[in-house]
Amino acid sequence: MYTYDKTMDREKNRYPGEGISKGRYRFILESVPISIRSLLSNLSIDELDGIEEFRLKVDAPLMVYGSGFNAFVTEDGRLSKQKTRAYVVTEEDASKALQLMCNCSLYSIEDDLRSGFITIRGGHRIGVAGKVVTDGGRIKTIKDISSLNIRVSREVLGCAGSVIPYLIKDRTGVYNTLIISPPQCGKTTLLRDIIRQLSGGVPSLGFEGIKVGVVDERSEIAGCYKGVPQNDVGIRTDVLDACPKAQGVMMLIRSMSPVVIATDELGRPEDLTAVGEAVNAGVSILTTVHGWGRDDAARKPVIGELLRDGVFERIVVLSRKRGPGTIDEIYDGALGKKISVSGGGVG
Repeated sequence: MYTYDKTMDREKNRYPGEGISKGRYRFILESVPISIRSLLSNLSIDELDGIEEFRLKVDAPLMVYGSGFNAFVTEDGRLSKQKTRAYVVTEEDASKALQLMCNCSLYSIEDDLRSGFITIRGGHRIGVAGKVVTDGGRIKTIKDISSLNIRVSREVLGCAGSVIPYLIKDRTGVYNTLIISPPQCGKTTLLRDIIRQLSGGVPSLGFEGIKVGVVDERSEIAGCYKGVPQNDVGIRTDVLDACPKAQGVMMLIRSMSPVVIATDELGRPEDLTAVGEAVNAGVSILTTVHGWGRDDAARKPVIGELLRDGVFERIVVLSRKRGPGTIDEIYDGALGKKISVSGGGVG
């Protein structure tokens, strides 16, 4: 697995012959044409560290987005608020980028294109927009690609340290847990680190580690590339990548004997049945939902029913009170009361 080392980044700041910065951005830079690669490689490591998305849109300025900011990339490889100085992405740029992202085999990513995204080495996910081709009302593929949104995959190892003690039931068990979070507050980052720690073990708590099954429908948790997790999700973790949640939960129960199954963003009616099957089989559930607190989550059809039925024994609420990823509240779902937690955060 490729691991990020900022010290290496600063000491070996250039990619041979092309001036490409290394570290976690290596595979992103290798996935865009030289015309754009040379511009992005001029950015400093500190500038790159603040970027969450690189956006390539045909006949529009090359842009980057971070937490609370966005900027244009100029023709000399700098960040600017001035649109007139920005590099304009061409149709050829977008076409070459897509070829690089799929190793010149569009056929190999047809299934991913139907979902609107592809994943490259390093676990970075690229959202795709363009002409949608349908067949009998179902999406067949996307062609004439006009927009590519490269989302930087980042791990924050240890960010679940303040939460884990509240989720472990005993030396081998875990409470059914729901993470509630507004958008862009780090719920997937937190979920990933919880999975890693449950799988790898937490020696300080006398927890040896358990088998975890992950249904990664949108390839965001493990960030698999050719089936291999690019993110650290632990040594006892099995991943079903790009698999619908309800089907994946049943597949894991039948084949991998997990102690806990983790998914991101439950919401479909069929997910409700799958969660019920897991709980009845004695498998714990670890999942997330978008929401602004318990009351908001309770208004959502599927999650609301699970909350009312008392399925979730622990409820973790994230907010932005101390910046993105603030661990705001942890509730005992059975007793319906808040559990004290001292700060903490994902970021």
